[in-house]
Amino acid sequence: MSKTAVGYGDVTLKAPREIVYLEYSPSSLPPKPSPEWPRFVCISDTHSHAFDVPDGDVLLHGGDLTDLGHVEDFEKTMDWLCSLPHKVKIIIAGNHDLTLHADWYEKEYDRFHDAKEDLKAIMQLLKGDRAKEAGIVYLQDEKYEFQLEEGGRLWSIYGSPWSPEFFNWAFNYERKRGKGLFLSGSSSKAKDPNFASSLLPDLVSKFPKTDILLTHGPAYQILDQVVQGEAVGCEALRARLPELRPRIHLAGHIHEAHGAYIHTWKSSNGEPPIVENDDLAVVNGQTIEDDKEDEGRIVERTVFVNAANWPMGDRTIRGGVVVDEFGGPGFQAVVVDLKG
Repeated sequence: MSKTAVGYGDVTLKAPREIVYLEYSPSSLPPKPSPEWPRFVCISDTHSHAFDVPDGDVLLHGGDLTDLGHVEDFEKTMDWLCSLPHKVKIIIAGNHDLTLHADWYEKEYDRFHDAKEDLKAIMQLLKGDRAKEAGIVYLQDEKYEFQLEEGGRLWSIYGSPWSPEFFNWAFNYERKRGKGLFLSGSSSKAKDPNFASSLLPDLVSKFPKTDILLTHGPAYQILDQVVQGEAVGCEALRARLPELRPRIHLAGHIHEAHGAYIHTWKSSNGEPPIVENDDLAVVNGQTIEDDKEDEGRIVERTVFVNAANWPMGDRTIRGGVVVDEFGGPGFQAVVVDLKG
């Protein structure tokens, strides 16, 4: 069944400084409000598939660039990404991009591949001259800063490919180690003896406060429900979010949890939201206005996005018809406009 035959939905989320297009007709996507509102186009879990993606200022990819990390799969993905018009394209790996987790791959490659893939050739695809000329930046536990125009606002992003353990795939960590990855050493939770405190000093510095946080796996209870209904995101990442408060937190990994939600941080130690796959804000959209007490100040908000483009779960049923096209209705690129 084609995308046109089924039709696209219309789901938009709005706040004073954030607009999110979750479902839209590609031919009638509204323009951004003004040049001061950069457009971020969010995708993830594309697995070497190519599909139509709206134009924008910045393309963000949340990992699973390929199915199993073969060189030819990276070639397909990078051919597609290089062809896209976005000025800046920031990508990370996911648990399916096996070869990019180099130390793990050395030990585990024969579970998936008959022979080792050429990591040097893959890195040339990701970080070589062609990728640079196309505006592609590959991040692996790294911070990056960029401007969209000379003298313009400086945007910061941190990208990490890790997700909680799942049958020993690439970039998996034990949940207790995740506490070392995500929790600040100043947090009271870090003093809990059950936490892997010895890991904290060298890992926590890798998650600085940035405008955009790009992680392959979602936080616990935020667009992380699998088909069976269980929330499988990272608890420690959730605990860290009140400190990080990025403008956008983009993840993927859990295909059936594709969606978006705008969260308003109400206080200095506010709690992160609980966002289930069938949350009304995700299904129907949301409109947020500043309270009167917020007048005259900038309210901190985070746009949470699960940008997985692999169709799976209830969202594949559209008007009684199964739609299973990558990036099709229900699994489109999520478009986020932010007031700079």
